[in-house]
Amino acid sequence: MFGKLTLDAIPLDEPIVMGTGVVVALLGLAILAWITYHGWWKYLWTEWITSVDHKKIGVMYFGLGLVMLLRGFADAIMMRAQQAVANSDAAGYLPPHHYDQIFTAHGVIMIFFVATPFILGLMNVVVPLQIGARDVAYPFVNSLGFWLSAVGAVLVMASMFVGDFAATGWVAYPPLSELGYSPTVGVDYYIWSLQISGLGTTLAGINFVVTILRMRAPGMTLMKMPVFVWTSLITNILIVAIFPVLTATLVLLSADRYLDMHFFTNEFGGNAMMYINLIWVWGHPEVYVLILPCFGVYSEVIATFSSKPLFGYKSMVYATSSIGILSFVVWLHHFFTMGSGANVNAFFGIMTTIISIPTGVKLFNWLFTMFRGRVRFHSATLWTIGFMFTFAGGGMTGVLLAVPGADFVLHNSLFLVAHFHNVIIGGVVFGCLAGMSFWFPKVFGFTLNEFWGKVSFWCWMVGYWLAFTPLYILGFKGMTRRMNHYDVPGWHPYLVVALIGAIIIGVGILALLIQLFVSIRDRKLNRDVTGDPWDARSLEWATASPAPFYNFAHIPEITSLEQHWENKQTGRAYERRWQYEDIHMPRNTAAGFVISAFSFVLCFSLVWHIWVAAAVGLLGMIGTFIARTYDRNVDYYVPAVEIARIETERFALSRRKGA
Repeated sequence: MFGKLTLDAIPLDEPIVMGTGVVVALLGLAILAWITYHGWWKYLWTEWITSVDHKKIGVMYFGLGLVMLLRGFADAIMMRAQQAVANSDAAGYLPPHHYDQIFTAHGVIMIFFVATPFILGLMNVVVPLQIGARDVAYPFVNSLGFWLSAVGAVLVMASMFVGDFAATGWVAYPPLSELGYSPTVGVDYYIWSLQISGLGTTLAGINFVVTILRMRAPGMTLMKMPVFVWTSLITNILIVAIFPVLTATLVLLSADRYLDMHFFTNEFGGNAMMYINLIWVWGHPEVYVLILPCFGVYSEVIATFSSKPLFGYKSMVYATSSIGILSFVVWLHHFFTMGSGANVNAFFGIMTTIISIPTGVKLFNWLFTMFRGRVRFHSATLWTIGFMFTFAGGGMTGVLLAVPGADFVLHNSLFLVAHFHNVIIGGVVFGCLAGMSFWFPKVFGFTLNEFWGKVSFWCWMVGYWLAFTPLYILGFKGMTRRMNHYDVPGWHPYLVVALIGAIIIGVGILALLIQLFVSIRDRKLNRDVTGDPWDARSLEWATASPAPFYNFAHIPEITSLEQHWENKQTGRAYERRWQYEDIHMPRNTAAGFVISAFSFVLCFSLVWHIWVAAAVGLLGMIGTFIARTYDRNVDYYVPAVEIARIETERFALSRRKGA
């Protein structure tokens, strides 16, 4: 009845896991008790869990990313601590199999459940506001996409306490991920968590492509869109193109494990290299899925806090588009050493070098935007400047790795690990935190505490260079990645420094949490006094802070790229028109949450071969979706008198604040 699930699946013999489980359980019970004590369940259900408001869904994406950041960083600090003590005769404190699960979970969590939710959260909050739309094209699908992503994260977290997780590395190369070498449920957790979250990401990609192409305000041509919208468009085109490849790849791996097929084994004509090609056909464009929206964030931030229009708008658009195209022809540089041949390696090495050119164009555009500008060192500006330094270093090491001869020496070493974190931390994490700092008042109506924001930045900046510069050196010294023990005494001091750097990054994460706590506690002191805290140039700042659920009482007509900034200079920024119309808005729905709950039942049951429960989960998903399809009560009209009341109150409030 319960398939392979028995009490033996709970790792009672691993004190670290069980201790963590007790802490998580107690923390969860405390949160539930707190919510119950304050009577927040109805509010959470009606205003958040069932919400289809793109801004609230964006906030929930960001909340998911922050929670998973804590888990992913915990894995990272455990790895660094293990390597700092497990030298020569010392075995360290982590068993080898547990260590293998940790580095796999760390990679999966940071890519799929930290970086991706951060990016989707930023796009959810900002894109509709920047294009003058009241919501995304498919609000229900937007809600469903988020909850599917959340289910994927829950599956990864569940694997820590029931069963185990994959011990294969975050891309799960066969034959190690095949049933013969990974007979436990770890790889199955990996497959189904990525499948369900990947489905959510694909739905989000389709949604944003349609939203940007079909729902722009009147007059907003493609070349009048803000740069962040451009980067979001290219990103979501990439998502729609590559995530089906990931889905198909994992389906084939599932067939190998569940149906005794041989797509990726040597028996019966299978080939592991087919998996490696497919996973990187998805995997390398995925890097640009993460970094391109952050390029858009930096463009918005640097133009705003330099008090200048962005230098070279058209070149930024063309550079972004060329990166999107070139990202499809560089995947093989991930396995130069696997015998593809000199001609093939040369082609992909050249393509990898070429793709660095449009990235360099962007860097010079940001620098020229700052040149002779009135630069204000807001925390978002610091994240951007820190990105320029860090990402430039990571880009140069990437160009080095693009040379097949150099890659033969450095492949699978800690040099490669340092390079990857150079661009992901310096590019993606810094960009997401810059975007959070920049757009926070647009969502909540008050600014974040600047002191703790800057403390967080400097801890991340110093901690990063301390944590990963030693890994570059160790890579040159020959230390390969994923080692839980080593016998070379000369490596030990570098790994101790790396641990110190990771601890400082941990302080930066703590400062980020303190920043949120202090800002919420003191929100009346940090209240945005004008409705527009920055000298911002994009359309999202034309509406109130926080933006009402309908975004715009009147959809603006766009005449130029810098229209919002021009309106402020001419005194038209805060004009109010008093003729209102009924507004057509989507109604909240529980369907996305319910479908996702059934999807958890389906995926958990497939992991443990509980076939009856899996059938219930699948039929529940399909039935709920069909019921939603026949629901005619999916939208409503906000009366004009209600819009007039809200706008009058907001206008009066802005006048009292001195706007």
